[in-house]
Amino acid sequence: MDDIVMKNSTCELNDHEGVMTFKRCEQKTYKNSSHMVGVFEVLQSLRKDKVLCDIKIETDDGTIIFGHKIVLISVSKYFHEIFTDFNESNIDNINIKELDSTALQLLINYIYTGEIIITKDNVKVLLAAANFLQLDYVKSVCAEFLITQLDASNCLGIKAFADLYGCMELSTCSQTYIKHRFLEVVDNDEFLSLSSVEVIKLISCNDIFVPLEEKVFECVIHWLKHELESRKDFLPELMEHVRLPLISKQYLLEKVVNEPLLKMNPKCVGYIFEALQFHLLKYLQPFTVSQTIQSTPRQSISFQKVILMLYWFQKKSSVIYWFDNIWQPAPTMSKCYKYGCLSVIKDQFVLAVGGVHLKSNRQLVEMLDVSSQSPCWIPVMDLLVIREDLGVGTLDNCVYAIGGRDGENRLNSVEVFDINTNKWQMVTSMSTKRSHHGVGVLNNLLYAVGGFDGHTYLNSVECYDPSLDTWTPVTAMSECRRGCGIGVMKGVLYAIGGENNSNCLKSVEAFTPSSGVWSTIPDMHHSRQSCGVVMLNDLLHVIGGSNNGSVVNSVEIYNPKTNNWSLKTLSKDVGEVYSGVVVNKPPHFKIYND
Repeated sequence: MDDIVMKNSTCELNDHEGVMTFKRCEQKTYKNSSHMVGVFEVLQSLRKDKVLCDIKIETDDGTIIFGHKIVLISVSKYFHEIFTDFNESNIDNINIKELDSTALQLLINYIYTGEIIITKDNVKVLLAAANFLQLDYVKSVCAEFLITQLDASNCLGIKAFADLYGCMELSTCSQTYIKHRFLEVVDNDEFLSLSSVEVIKLISCNDIFVPLEEKVFECVIHWLKHELESRKDFLPELMEHVRLPLISKQYLLEKVVNEPLLKMNPKCVGYIFEALQFHLLKYLQPFTVSQTIQSTPRQSISFQKVILMLYWFQKKSSVIYWFDNIWQPAPTMSKCYKYGCLSVIKDQFVLAVGGVHLKSNRQLVEMLDVSSQSPCWIPVMDLLVIREDLGVGTLDNCVYAIGGRDGENRLNSVEVFDINTNKWQMVTSMSTKRSHHGVGVLNNLLYAVGGFDGHTYLNSVECYDPSLDTWTPVTAMSECRRGCGIGVMKGVLYAIGGENNSNCLKSVEAFTPSSGVWSTIPDMHHSRQSCGVVMLNDLLHVIGGSNNGSVVNSVEIYNPKTNNWSLKTLSKDVGEVYSGVVVNKPPHFKIYND
């Protein structure tokens, strides 16, 4: 072959046939993807035939495994430290007492092949051996495998195993599983084998998923009686973490008070007395909010939210808990609230206010504490004025009953209920008489929106400042809206649906106080009035309502990020939903189906 002659960055190759010319000279790297695989296949074959092996690894049971130091060093930090140490560099035989020989052979094979077979029978010894040899990948995939094997009978053991070997993800997954499946976990033998310290660590968690605190009490007594003589002295320490005030009064009196183990312990008798005192206080002051850990619902209950809907069905009003089309009946109401409203204080205390009360001339108000282990509606102070089709709003732990009607007489009067005084009192009246209007709370102001004054459908809006006890008109809506729903989300007030002089509406207007302007957003899928409107998970939920006398059995959800509505049919035909509030998840409501 002739020499290559370089001219003006052009390569010319002279041969007997002529000149081969390239546009430019470039360097390019080529990589054989199967090269390393082939090399390690040869090394593995040499190892099996004991060819060129420079190290023998012996285990306690006499098993001998041959290998090449340079290969073992390349993968294992453990072998790297041994074979690169100056004093150990010339050794040709080592004994590893700490490892199972079968696991060691599998791991040596992994070093040569990159493959490992994990089963439920070998996963724990493999993880322990991989941790010892500092094979991070094998340790990681063993932990992943154990996550798939979690169940109520082994999760406590897997959690302890994960902590022993520093597997953080496995430990976290195990802990989450234990908390979510608490009732199943404490019903297995692993729970009975825990130490007192481990039991305390478990039941002291503020976020275990337990629908009734009675179950925590029962698991503690069960654990104690499993080995009573050696465990009975731990009773006071354990009972300190059982939230006795959250146990129903009936269960306290029937089961807890009569438990012989508690009767004999003065400290436990003190815990019972505190629980009974709490129940007495709740009876005398229904709006009491827990101030101690023992009387505070666990986060797994109180930090999740569901919707409580008020609906009219078969000539009576009822309430239902609803979340993502999972529903459960709420405690039965004693009165009829067809033309009334729901309001909520601290996501816990729900008030049913106003409306038609069958067989009663009084304007009864009822309250439901959804955090109670045995929730029921209880009467609170009557309204001062008869109000049907009123608006209700909550601000600073006070509930405002705004406008409405007394028969055919429309009202502009307003009264407020303060949970600290347990009384209603009148405040300044609106400038306009309104019924069938919406009420929203935004920036510590109450907004009365639209409605009907007895003659005219209204598009006017006014807001109330409780610090000044004054009502001020704000910009009117573009549409008159009787029976509109009101939602407030991220500093914006939404007026939803309703009816004007001739039609039921699907249109929606949004008011931003900083600009004082109403703007339109996309229409809903269906026209509706007198619907329930709530904000949950940064989404606006519009529930039920009616359209020209027909029940609308659907939920529309507005996402402000995408500026569109999604439609969902209610899984149960509950009747006409006309009010709703977001509350802390009640103890008996199970959101998760797992």
